[in-house]
Amino acid sequence: MSWSTAERATLHCLTGCAIGEVLGTVIGTALGWGNVPTMILAIALAFFFGYALTLRGVRKAGVDPRTAIRVALAADTLSIAVMELIDSGVIAFWPGAMDAHLTDAMFWGVLAFALAAAFVITVPVNKWMIGRGKGHAVVHQYHH
Repeated sequence: MSWSTAERATLHCLTGCAIGEVLGTVIGTALGWGNVPTMILAIALAFFFGYALTLRGVRKAGVDPRTAIRVALAADTLSIAVMELIDSGVIAFWPGAMDAHLTDAMFWGVLAFALAAAFVITVPVNKWMIGRGKGHAVVHQYHH
């Protein structure tokens, strides 16, 4: 498989992760939660939306729900885990990032940098997995 295939797979993963990260942070902030519960929610929602995007496509191809869930788990788990490890790590260790609010430029700047770093690091992981018939490769048979 090509690098462009790995990049597309990673971009798909990044979309779900970004939706979950932002939504989790907005919800945690709105509820007045601390950093740790907010980050846990953001990570959980990143997995949820990452899987949901794959499920949507696979179900649209006519796959039964049980098989679609297995395909999504096989296709996305490692990719999302690596992406979240990098993304959350950057945010956690960037000085002042955990204290930045949604209205601060730092929040959005660090989040953008963290997601970009996660993308760059996850592309080779996805290429390696796809080349071995794992990860996003299991979804390709359902693409139209």
